[in-house]
Amino acid sequence: MVDSLPMDVAEVLDAVLGTDDPVHRALRAQLPHLRVRERCTCGCGTAYFDLDTDAAVPAPVGTGTVVAAGAQLLTEAGECPGEVLVFTQGGYLSWLEVCSWSDDIAVTLTAARRWLSR
Repeated sequence: MVDSLPMDVAEVLDAVLGTDDPVHRALRAQLPHLRVRERCTCGCGTAYFDLDTDAAVPAPVGTGTVVAAGAQLLTEAGECPGEVLVFTQGGYLSWLEVCSWSDDIAVTLTAARRWLSR
């Protein structure tokens, strides 16, 4: 985890970028240079980032906006109410999106953190 990031954001990024994939390794290397600029106001927990691009190397994902990582969320009951997605722009971490597919289950970053840690 990275001390400069809020715990919920750091833990979800750690879970979603946890594989040994070369893109995930490159994005994890950007984490020490990452800060949360703002969060979505609806309460979902989506976080928008600022990154010191002078100190970080871009990940090999392309020059545009790319979904570089993601994970479907599974509840304790086995339901899939949404997902989290990690977006990059120009190979740099840009935002962490919390997506809800359900009107019945609240999908937030806090819930995602719990479901991903199981």
